[in-house]
Amino acid sequence: MDGDWEEVARVLLPPPGQNALPTPISTMSFDTSQELLWAGNEYGRVSSFYGTDMQRYASFKAGTSPIRQLLFHDKGVIALGSTSVHMALRRGPHIWHITSDEMKDLRCMSYTSKGTSEILVAGLQDVMFSIDVDKGNVTKQIPTKDHYMIMKRSRYICAATNSGDVNILDSTNFSVVKTWNAHSALINDMDAQHDFIVTCGYSLRQGQNYLLDSFVNVFDLKNMVSMNPIPFPAHAAYVRMHPRMSTTSIVVSQLGQMHIVDLMNVNTSNVRQANVLNYLSFVEIAPSGEAIALADVECNIHLWGSPSRIRFAELSNPVEFADAEEDPQVNWSIDTPLSSVGMPYYREQLLSAWPSHMIFEVGAPPAKIDPQVTSAMKTFEWGGHGRNTRTVRRNQIENTRITEKVSTSLQAPKFLSEKARESANENSVERRISDVADAIGATELSSLKAEVPVMYRNVEIKYSKFGVDDFDFGFYNKTSYSGLEIHISNSYANSLLQVMHFTPLIRNLALQHTATSCINDLCLLCEMGFLFDMLEKAEGSICQATNMLKTFSNHPQAGPLGLLEEDAPGSSLTTMIQGLNRFLLDRITQDYRSIPPHSSAFDQVLATNATTAIRCMNCRSEHTRPGTTFVNDLLYPLPKLSVRNSRAPKASFSQILKSSVERETSSRGWCSRCQRYQSLATRKTIHSVPAVLMLNAAITTADAKQYWATPGWLPEEIGVIVDQGQFFCYQGEDLQLHLQRGIHNITVYSLIGLAADIDSGQHQKSHLVSLVNVAHCQPTAPQESQWHLFNDFLVRPVKSEEALTFNATWKIPSVITYQIKAANNRIDSTWKQNLDTSLLYMDHNKNLGEKTYRTLVPPQEAPHEGTIVALDTEFVAIRQPEIEMNSDGERETIRPIVYALARVSVVRGSGEDEGLPFIDDYITSKEPIVDYLTSYSGIVHGDLDPRTSKHNLVALKVAYKKLWILLNLGCKFLGHGLKQDFRVTNIHVPKTQVIDTIDFFFVKARLRKLSLAFLAWYLLKEDIQLDTHDSIEDARTALKLYRKYEEFQDAGILETILADIYRTGASMQYKAPAAKKDGVLIQRTETPTLPDQGAAASGPTTPVRRIEGLAPGTGGSMGGGSGWTPGKGLGGSPLR
Repeated sequence: MDGDWEEVARVLLPPPGQNALPTPISTMSFDTSQELLWAGNEYGRVSSFYGTDMQRYASFKAGTSPIRQLLFHDKGVIALGSTSVHMALRRGPHIWHITSDEMKDLRCMSYTSKGTSEILVAGLQDVMFSIDVDKGNVTKQIPTKDHYMIMKRSRYICAATNSGDVNILDSTNFSVVKTWNAHSALINDMDAQHDFIVTCGYSLRQGQNYLLDSFVNVFDLKNMVSMNPIPFPAHAAYVRMHPRMSTTSIVVSQLGQMHIVDLMNVNTSNVRQANVLNYLSFVEIAPSGEAIALADVECNIHLWGSPSRIRFAELSNPVEFADAEEDPQVNWSIDTPLSSVGMPYYREQLLSAWPSHMIFEVGAPPAKIDPQVTSAMKTFEWGGHGRNTRTVRRNQIENTRITEKVSTSLQAPKFLSEKARESANENSVERRISDVADAIGATELSSLKAEVPVMYRNVEIKYSKFGVDDFDFGFYNKTSYSGLEIHISNSYANSLLQVMHFTPLIRNLALQHTATSCINDLCLLCEMGFLFDMLEKAEGSICQATNMLKTFSNHPQAGPLGLLEEDAPGSSLTTMIQGLNRFLLDRITQDYRSIPPHSSAFDQVLATNATTAIRCMNCRSEHTRPGTTFVNDLLYPLPKLSVRNSRAPKASFSQILKSSVERETSSRGWCSRCQRYQSLATRKTIHSVPAVLMLNAAITTADAKQYWATPGWLPEEIGVIVDQGQFFCYQGEDLQLHLQRGIHNITVYSLIGLAADIDSGQHQKSHLVSLVNVAHCQPTAPQESQWHLFNDFLVRPVKSEEALTFNATWKIPSVITYQIKAANNRIDSTWKQNLDTSLLYMDHNKNLGEKTYRTLVPPQEAPHEGTIVALDTEFVAIRQPEIEMNSDGERETIRPIVYALARVSVVRGSGEDEGLPFIDDYITSKEPIVDYLTSYSGIVHGDLDPRTSKHNLVALKVAYKKLWILLNLGCKFLGHGLKQDFRVTNIHVPKTQVIDTIDFFFVKARLRKLSLAFLAWYLLKEDIQLDTHDSIEDARTALKLYRKYEEFQDAGILETILADIYRTGASMQYKAPAAKKDGVLIQRTETPTLPDQGAAASGPTTPVRRIEGLAPGTGGSMGGGSGWTPGKGLGGSPLR
């Protein structure tokens, strides 16, 4: 059930006659092949309704007794009455009608093993009937000792008796396979789908009164056993299995409270409340799972679903309608009402569409009365009164505006750990796409809609106990282009970084600079190069701009300019992103010039060279100054007074760009000649245009928005001519005409992409997305444009018309990027051949103590493609997780723990000095450290302080760049559980360059990955991690395990060894025996295993050693248990 489900329609079941009262609904069902909802009443009438508007379709009489059940056939509808069975066409005419003296009180029916050609009919009587649907006659009468009330077909025919039992019948001979005692008194409702039966019913209470049970019973048809019941405090009255999600059920109370529950995790549920004023009498779910129908005792049918997309049948056939009558001709006269004239088609916004800033909330919806009050209320002529349940404090009122709001953000899919658990339980590794993915992929979206489409809305990361890595980003991105995470400070910059990444000239120069010897820890250009390289290598996997945004946040100029979110609360994101655009372009050009040969190539790519002339309108004196800029703000014409019956043509984009670049303005300023403030006119003389044209949309007025609201106003190509200081711009047919003539030297620009501000309304904060034509950044130019939407980590292709269409109410561009067409698809990879590797051979250690490493000796030890290096890292915590208790009393992570890299150790993986470290860097931290995690990281207070540290202390940039150089030299990184190491380091290593021993000694069927300490004890006969973790020791151990793996592979005994490992591990609970060091007993504590796509999250645990009697405070308190290892356990990747 999506987050935007609501009541979309409500109809009254038609009365039997013109002056008759409405009749109660006795049964209801969705058609399996057409968009129809069918309902039967107590007097034998069947009615149907078409579509989400619940338009009346057909109605026919199926008998005189109440309609008990409806089944659907290709030819028509089968209606079961108490004393008859009736089949009719969907249009109403009957096909056959069966009645018999033996049919006394029929209640239910079901298709048999013969498919839709035979049905089994039963009831509160001693005989059942087998009916041939094609011929319309009774083929067999089957005596039965049980009386049946409900029947559902799944693996078997599941039949509920009137004594609270469920008989599981063979669908061929109708014999009882098994009897399940579901409820002690009666079964009120039942459903069977896939491998499960769910029931709700009554129990006898004191005083011999029937009361609905406060739970739903579940039966596993596959294993023929009962499962844990689903708690439902509101008393379960109706239950349905979701037709497309095999383990999801919907439980409904008589008062309309709905719980959507996963049978595999019954303690979590999604709760909704239907807007009903009386008791519900029936509930049904559509075969597509996209709609629910509720019937109440007042004869109303309530249709629930998502207004943006709702259908009844999985595959719908067209509904046959009666021939439409011709519209009568309107006799036009002076008395003809104007309302009879239809509205014309229009594309511009109507005057009646008020802008959002002129709409205000007045008053508030009344508070809903507690159902406990209304149920016990005593009514009188003047009203009613009841007992106050005192659910709120005195003088406390409910904010009904908040309760009436519906979340418009995308509902997150299931966690990876949940999916892994389901896959293990179902013996299937098939990936099931959730409703969220369906909403993203199946919805037709348009920027012309009044409401914000799903793909443009805010996306949120949900955190499980396993942290952010448990979130399934893959549901939001099926492309080969990577999105960026949003749980990082100042991640509003994601949209601009994506646009720059897909601009070939900026990308090329950034990577060229990154490949130099620059180690300035404030160099934003290097960080952009690292990020661009990571996005390229990720190929659609989720990335994060952690290091880039951290460097940006620590830059001394960013805060005073109001570019940091924490320093500018409430600021417009459009203003911030445009300011960031100016700041980044200015900084990266300076960063590029900072490294020899101090080239100005980046200035030539980005700068519009111009001279600004300033003239005093009084004395006519004029002076000039440099007017070079990296960003041009668009300047829109002032609105003119409209002349009656005249309509001036709207300015085109190229005309506005010309006036914006030349920028003729007038303002008040100081004239040195007049020695007073005068009116000054300024104008730019353009000398040259850049290869990359960066534009700020600068939309501040409603008139400016109307330009962008015109479909097709922003062109994909423009042509620019600079002649005698003037800037000329052309688009469309004018551009093609100039290209054909070839008289002027015209420069053609292609639109690379743009960042847009999405305003989701007053109930949600605005956010930024980017729309990029990725075709221009591919090595080979494709035949057509390939526009993609980057909504942080949601990435999907869109049509060019969709990308370039804007909406004045919610989609407004902020930054636009053009690049010369000649530079499209020119991807320069020569930086890899020119990679400066000198950093690998430098030693920055200023301490005189004993070194734990020896740097590489060139050229003998120069790394090359295929060189194996063993890696391990240690982390510290710089922010504790934010956890709150939800309404169910469960812990819910609001913001996850944040780590910082504290130590990086890289060990030689081959050669004479195999196992000898050549990198052992401790990293200075600019953020305050909240927990050193000493028992797991080996880092203590003072190790990262330049004033007291005795280790090789370097900046994060230096340690990171060493790993980045090794990565791009083609080295293979070896380690044990490297996924979290790479994540915290913020580097993406392709799978071909990863050798992870945690996967080499893993049997998927065992649902467990083994710890480094256990493998070292079993295979190497070594005890590691006794006092604490040491990254050099862990890296060396992983290297030794890899050599053991090679030995086992060569000898052909790997499978035997793995079986022995798991056999021994199972007998010892995967714990190495206790060891002693210096007479102190080492005890192992439990660390939860993390889920894998082939492993269950709730499996056994992997040991981590801890000294018995360790003083509190020496380890981290992460809210995940005392045995949790950062990066190796609860806070890390769920796939490790």
